[in-house]
Amino acid sequence: MKPFHPTPKTLMGPGPSDVPARILEAMARPTVGHLDPQFITLMDEIKSLLRFAFQTENPLTFPVSAPGSAGMETCFVNLIEPGDTVVVCVNGIFGGRMVENVTRAGAIAVVISDEWGKPVDPQKVEDTLKAHPEATILAFVHAETSTGVLSDAKTLCALAREHDCLTIVDAVTSLGGVPVKVDEWGVDAIYSGTQKCLSVPPGLSPISFGPRAIAAVEARITPVQSWFLDLSLVMNYWEGANPKSNARSYHHTAPINAMYALHEGLLMLHEEGLETAFARHQTQHEALRDGLENLGFSFLVEADYRLPQLNTVCIPERVTDEAAIRKTLLENHNLEIGAGLGALAGKVWRIGLMGASASPANVEKCLGALKQELG
Repeated sequence: MKPFHPTPKTLMGPGPSDVPARILEAMARPTVGHLDPQFITLMDEIKSLLRFAFQTENPLTFPVSAPGSAGMETCFVNLIEPGDTVVVCVNGIFGGRMVENVTRAGAIAVVISDEWGKPVDPQKVEDTLKAHPEATILAFVHAETSTGVLSDAKTLCALAREHDCLTIVDAVTSLGGVPVKVDEWGVDAIYSGTQKCLSVPPGLSPISFGPRAIAAVEARITPVQSWFLDLSLVMNYWEGANPKSNARSYHHTAPINAMYALHEGLLMLHEEGLETAFARHQTQHEALRDGLENLGFSFLVEADYRLPQLNTVCIPERVTDEAAIRKTLLENHNLEIGAGLGALAGKVWRIGLMGASASPANVEKCLGALKQELG
């Protein structure tokens, strides 16, 4: 057994994305205690930077100490009580995972299904909310990672408010790559991940809860089924039981060095500016799109609702073994792209341009490798 030294890869799949040296260096800084005053200061700065990224003033905005799936579960277990009715929009794998969370929390899931590769249909949502006045929550995926499609979060949140429902929004793939406007859109609870457009290693899940969501948590009748994800406990660590003294209650030992990485990644996003970051993702998407179309690829998702940071392309008929091509790209070019999931397995590739991976060099490398291997 020897120390592990992986061969560097160019990560252009659906996540994780390339991690800049600046963020890796931040992770190597000395570890301090999770209640050390220096670390408390860092926690507060992370919260502020996340509010910038989410475009919100929500005080309860922080990273859950686990990957994006834990952020999803945090939202569901805190806002759902047994017997509740939750409307869930499913247009890909991750909408389906929302349904799993609803049923495991003892609630009733009313599912709205849309074709994979299509956005959530607002008319279906409106009709379903009218038919189910007992519903308390509308849940949907903003940027569906399994297909690369973007849904209209602003319209869906407005519909939810009209019908007195809270919203739970999956922004795992959208945060930092396309606009996510929590306050402007009226999002009640939202979660994301670090390994996509923030270009931070996986392991943390930024979340934000608005006033209506917090009121629902405070009004719960039954205990939250998860001790670790119970916001009534966690918020005393991130906000302090007594905000005036800034004293924090021990809840868990935070992943200190992972927090260093998130802080650095958010600093880089702040320095670049949100609009500049969005424009960079779009510019590199257009360059990749043009090159892929020249190689004979077509896109699964129509341009009007296509994610620039996750390009889902239909595999050309001349490719008889798509898995072998991906293996060759990884072994001969140190280039990772993603396979299709579920019903799209073997039919599409998912090519990511997330965070630091959205660069001219990556676009050029990807197109060059595909041209060489496809002939």
